[in-house]
Amino acid sequence: MARKPAASSKTVASSSSTASSRCKIFVLDTNVLMHDPTSLFRFEEHDVFLPMMVLEELDNNKKGMSEISRNARQASRTLDDILAHAGDEIEGGISLETPSSKLATGHLFLQTEAISSELPQALPTSKYDNQILAVVFHLQRRYPKRSVILVSKDINMRIKARTLGLAAEDYFNDKVLEDTDLLYTGVRELPADFWDKHGQGMESGKREGRTYYRIKGPLCSHLLVNEFVYQEGPQPLYALVRNVSGKSAELETLIDFTHPKNNVWGITARNREQNFALNLLMDPEVDFITLLGQAGTGKTLLTLAAGLTQVLETKQYSEIIMTRVTVPVGEDIGFLPGTEEEKMAPWMGALEDNLDVLNKTDDEAGDWGRAATRDLIRSRIKVKSLNFMRGRTFINKYLIIDEAQNLTPKQMKTLITRAGPGTKVVCLGNIAQIDTPYLTEGSSGLTYVVDRFKGWTHSGHITLQRGERSRLADHAAEVL
Repeated sequence: MARKPAASSKTVASSSSTASSRCKIFVLDTNVLMHDPTSLFRFEEHDVFLPMMVLEELDNNKKGMSEISRNARQASRTLDDILAHAGDEIEGGISLETPSSKLATGHLFLQTEAISSELPQALPTSKYDNQILAVVFHLQRRYPKRSVILVSKDINMRIKARTLGLAAEDYFNDKVLEDTDLLYTGVRELPADFWDKHGQGMESGKREGRTYYRIKGPLCSHLLVNEFVYQEGPQPLYALVRNVSGKSAELETLIDFTHPKNNVWGITARNREQNFALNLLMDPEVDFITLLGQAGTGKTLLTLAAGLTQVLETKQYSEIIMTRVTVPVGEDIGFLPGTEEEKMAPWMGALEDNLDVLNKTDDEAGDWGRAATRDLIRSRIKVKSLNFMRGRTFINKYLIIDEAQNLTPKQMKTLITRAGPGTKVVCLGNIAQIDTPYLTEGSSGLTYVVDRFKGWTHSGHITLQRGERSRLADHAAEVL
């Protein structure tokens, strides 16, 4: 959708009024409704027009259990609910103010007559997309004083519309951020003069082997709970913001997971961000963690190491449950045989690779010891498909959602709300590698939860910066 259009709305028919001429008409493509079923209510004071072909396509896509089918059914139910309260107002437009609870003040128009508009001969009229373009042509001629804009998630449809001289825009309302460079990283470098401005009247103390600093100053109001702060130099500081109250904040020093004595299942942190991530993963007070980073930054390895330690050593959780979106990078290889776990096995190569690394961390165990450990680990890790998550409740589990960048905000909500008492949820992903159609870096479910959960007492986020896989992988990530 266009970003925050202006003005106030009457109806399409009242084009003579100045207010109405400032009000735009947005013609929605089917994929917008299937992407966001509530999109009808997202155009504020402007009018929305639905061509008959959109209703046909919704009908064709309503069968099935996919997310698209669910959204098509929900969009149809929303339309049915709007029409149920419309009475005989369909021809003159249906006010969206009441159905949207005053979120939208424009009108909804449905195509109530046959529209035959001249399209270039190269465009076959049998195609749904071209019939929708014909509707936009018709509305443009009928209401010359008003802006008629096609809204579509289909890039080729928008290109085709612009080629024909029609206004076309993407649907942006589901975007969390305009620029993903502004996404919360979970880390803040303290300025060089930090202690000069915040050190006066500082209180410090020790609690459970950790040092606490209570500071006051201008930067405190900008800090978020569970945000990591650091300062390099001769006396480096690595700390976590535990509490923020007005212009004062409480900082807590970290456990140094780069030191071998603090290893987690034989794994030590190789850089600053990995150290921060392990502090979050091993913290029993943090229930929800998001780890972002490109390939090879150690997201899965750190998460599994922390999970195995807390399941098998400290017995904090009963088992690890791992799931991921099954979106192939290349061509789909078709149906897979076997049980749910066997079907998910080809998607869980990352799990197997990391378990191989974790299983080799104990050099003194020998082959027999390692084989026994492998069987023990396998018995405590369950691989589940996303398709069967609705209605489930995970109690006292360590839930890992891998490749979370391919989830929509709605799917993410479905998964996170599965968490019962004593469950920790860890989301891993790289928003630069999205394989799901119509999802972008700004509208991914992973971006959505990072933005919404920041500053909550029981959640934490880290963006891992440095690749630690190999010098070849790091160089390839830079130059390719």
